[in-house]
Amino acid sequence: MGPVTAMLMKNYPLLSRVDSPADLHRLEDQQLPQLADELREFLIDSVAHTGGHLAAGLGTVELAIALHRVYNTPHDRLVWDIGHQAYPHKILTGRRDAMHSLRQQHGLSGFLSREESEYDAFGAGHSSTSISAALGMAAAAAREHSDRKCVAIIGDGAMTAGMAYEALNNAGDQDCDLLVILNDNEMSISPNRGAMHNHLARILSSRFYTGVREQSKHILNNLPGARRFLGRWEEHMKGMLLPGTLFEELGFNYIGPLDGHDLPALVSTLRNLYNLKGRQFLHIVTRKGKGYDPAEQDPCNYHGVTPFDRATGTQQKGTPSKTYSAVFGDWLCDMAATDERLMAITPAMCEGSGMVRYAETYADRYFDVGIAEQHALTFAGGLACEGLKPVVAIYSTFLQRAYDQLIHDIALQDLDITLAIDRAGLVGADGATHAGVFDLSFLRCVPNLVIAAPADETECRQLLTTTYRHAGPAAVRYPRGTGPGILPGDELEELPLGKAEIRRTGRRVAILAFGSCVDAAHGAGDAIDATVVNMRYIKPLDSELVMKMAQEHELLVTVEENAVAGGAGAAVNELLAEQGVVIPVRNLGIPDQFIPHGSHAQQLAQCGIDAAGIEKTITAALPTAMDALPTEQQTG
Repeated sequence: MGPVTAMLMKNYPLLSRVDSPADLHRLEDQQLPQLADELREFLIDSVAHTGGHLAAGLGTVELAIALHRVYNTPHDRLVWDIGHQAYPHKILTGRRDAMHSLRQQHGLSGFLSREESEYDAFGAGHSSTSISAALGMAAAAAREHSDRKCVAIIGDGAMTAGMAYEALNNAGDQDCDLLVILNDNEMSISPNRGAMHNHLARILSSRFYTGVREQSKHILNNLPGARRFLGRWEEHMKGMLLPGTLFEELGFNYIGPLDGHDLPALVSTLRNLYNLKGRQFLHIVTRKGKGYDPAEQDPCNYHGVTPFDRATGTQQKGTPSKTYSAVFGDWLCDMAATDERLMAITPAMCEGSGMVRYAETYADRYFDVGIAEQHALTFAGGLACEGLKPVVAIYSTFLQRAYDQLIHDIALQDLDITLAIDRAGLVGADGATHAGVFDLSFLRCVPNLVIAAPADETECRQLLTTTYRHAGPAAVRYPRGTGPGILPGDELEELPLGKAEIRRTGRRVAILAFGSCVDAAHGAGDAIDATVVNMRYIKPLDSELVMKMAQEHELLVTVEENAVAGGAGAAVNELLAEQGVVIPVRNLGIPDQFIPHGSHAQQLAQCGIDAAGIEKTITAALPTAMDALPTEQQTG
């Protein structure tokens, strides 16, 4: 018996016996509350060691147990919305002993992954996809005449996205069986109200109730006015007691709200629902951070955590340097103080985007639109049409969801909107689902759009000022975390639009570095005596300086923390081709693959865009660089 197994047997005697849902089925019902206690404690201990998402998962312990207890997974499909609430699901589905590797290179993903486990029915890093995916699976099961059950588990925050309602609306036209579980963790239920609604949920999901309901409709269907009366009576009775009228109107049989921590009630209700036909909607209420006092008291701070001390809840602090998000937040407040037209918009990322102080100071000029990126951009467009100056703070990976709005509603109309694109580039432990490595590629082809990328914190503030004062749509993309530590002052200084700067003068090789890669490029330039250019702008490109570098050097190297395909390096290639310049070029960036989770440094090294990787590429390319030139250029 190894030390890990011995520890499990000692501290988690029931959980140590659950290596798969099949083992869970062998337990007695009365053992499940103890299993929930052990699972919750194991989750706290595990995330305290690795960091990750905590509060949401603590709220879904009982739900995960009940679902895997009642459903025959993986034959039955459980589609969890995003991964924050699915850690208990991971632990129950054969990944318990690997939780120590969570979010580490070659370890478990912090999100859901079909490659990682057959129990992850649908991969998800972004929210609000579960109902659409589960509906597709349910439609496939109906087409195959399969008895496979399909369940979507979605949080109340994810229900702010239009995609969730598009799926619910479409489900009303589908002849298939689907259960949607709304995990509502923003409410708390008093014991009396909880007991009452648990009782109602069991009644409304029972075979007796559903049998009477359907049989009455069948009998009264041909009586004049009777069916209409029955529908009104049922709607009236449920409307008095339950908040589910909207879901009923969308074609779902609404059940709840149910206390999501009452394990016997959950199991009983899910068993009742298991064989019901049609579309069912179960509303459960849970508490974020359940069972761990620091997380219960401050679920926002314990949503995503660094490793922490289990006894005190104190999280490990990273570098004291100011993050790019904090630099943006300070700039936002300073600019708002000078311009009353500034309106700040976020799609549910106030804390992550560094907007807390702004939201408190300028509450009447702050808009959190929920997880609705498409709406955020078009809403900004409406504000701009009326002479206001919207700033949309959005993660690069989430901007992907609003691409049509960016083109059709903003760029096409040349509206004066600034996009502050956070988390641009690789994002370490959050992995491929959250990597912002495509924005330069999909933004660069959009007319009217200015695109800038700062090399450091001071330049971030300067480029935000420049693009904000530019009359038209503009985007500033900056990475997660901290930069070189060049902290800005309080001034709102602009930089020349479309102009790069030479950071270092060297021989033979010119490194054209974009944004977050400038520091690494400088390190490589020092090692091999190369010229280093901080390009600053992707669009408009400083074509004059690029041509000068091509004339004075034997090799050009572009470096960016974005996909090579269609990225900033491709813009340089296009310029050289347009001008008929023939010179060896190496484009460094993110290769044509999704980069798995690990530390940010590990990811940069994997892609060859750290200082060592840049130096290695240049060293390998130099002996052949002259061979690639036409003979007349080789001889001078």
